[in-house]
Amino acid sequence: MSSATSPLATPFPEMPPIAGVRLRVARARYKEWDRTDLTFVDFVPGTTVAGVLTQSKCPSPEVEWCRRALVLGQARALVVNAGNSNAFTGERGRDAVEAIAAQAAQAIGCQPSDVFVASTGVIGVPLPIDKAQAGLAAAFVAPEADWHAAAETIGTTDTYAKGVGATAIVGGRPVTIAAIIKGSGMIAPDMATMLGFIFTDAAVEAPFLQAALAAANARSFSCITVDGDTSTSDTVLAFATGAAGNAPLADDDSEGADAFRAALADVCRQLALLVVRDGEGATKLIEVTVEGADSDRSAHRIAMSIANSPLVKTAIAGEDANWGRIVMAVGKAGEPAERDLLAIRFGATQVAEGGLAVAGYDEAPVAAHLRGQEVEIGVDLGLGEGRATVWTCDLTHGYISINADYRS
Repeated sequence: MSSATSPLATPFPEMPPIAGVRLRVARARYKEWDRTDLTFVDFVPGTTVAGVLTQSKCPSPEVEWCRRALVLGQARALVVNAGNSNAFTGERGRDAVEAIAAQAAQAIGCQPSDVFVASTGVIGVPLPIDKAQAGLAAAFVAPEADWHAAAETIGTTDTYAKGVGATAIVGGRPVTIAAIIKGSGMIAPDMATMLGFIFTDAAVEAPFLQAALAAANARSFSCITVDGDTSTSDTVLAFATGAAGNAPLADDDSEGADAFRAALADVCRQLALLVVRDGEGATKLIEVTVEGADSDRSAHRIAMSIANSPLVKTAIAGEDANWGRIVMAVGKAGEPAERDLLAIRFGATQVAEGGLAVAGYDEAPVAAHLRGQEVEIGVDLGLGEGRATVWTCDLTHGYISINADYRS
């Protein structure tokens, strides 16, 4: 974890334990640092799992391993390594994942395919198997950890630990969700270096858990960007132990399915915003809403064009109400747009409409809005009913400093 905390950081919440989940952390010493960097989680038999994974064409061996294991829909353990992504490492990287899964499986008495593995950090350096095995051995005998310790352990350039908790009534039973996430840079999760892990005591069949997670992802993790770069390792996994004792959720007709979907979606949205708040060098959280588009998909693409624009992001960092940069980002998105119908606002202030600046536009309230830590940009294309909201952060010199020194 970085020593300088983001000005947008939020306190780590109180999060209850999840029945059927045990957390442990250890020091594998993947880097020369004085901190825990390996997380081991084991689950009770019968735990189901779902996941969304990076769409990068250069995925890590861990992503490929998880993709195959998800087909089975069951989980008994999770291992997370911080400090080394093990991506682009050939056969040595695949051997490391297999060794980790085999060691964890032997320790808890399950199949290696029941063990999920994720790693984050520098690309191109094989994960040292000896350090991973020593770290796992230490984790097996370590005392149980809390959520805060687990959230800190999975971080790399993160400046604060990120976690979210929620409760819901499902089938007349109270169920709990707890989740942790890491991510600060290389964030544009085209999902399906962001890793998120969600744990619940609800009983949920794997196909329905997958459907609910995919839907939640579409309006959360796939709606954030820090720098427009999709990691080789982006992974979000959800584990359901069934310990709450509700009748298993099998489909949308199951009692409590709507409540579970809503709670999961809320958790994912909160996690996604925590990542953006910790964007490398970030000083402002930016919400971009596009409406009046041809379709929701088109609105999303235009919103991401705005959110990923270095010109827009640096203007916000400099608190400059340069709405012309937003016009540029709309125009380059490659989606239907009509210049003379376009309207733009900052916060509650309309600055442009009908293809030109608003008559008598007063920049003072916009300047005041841009001085805040949370900035809203609104665009209305005037074409249809399509709508989307995405979140990003400003682009400051801090981003350059962090990434120029990342490998040191």
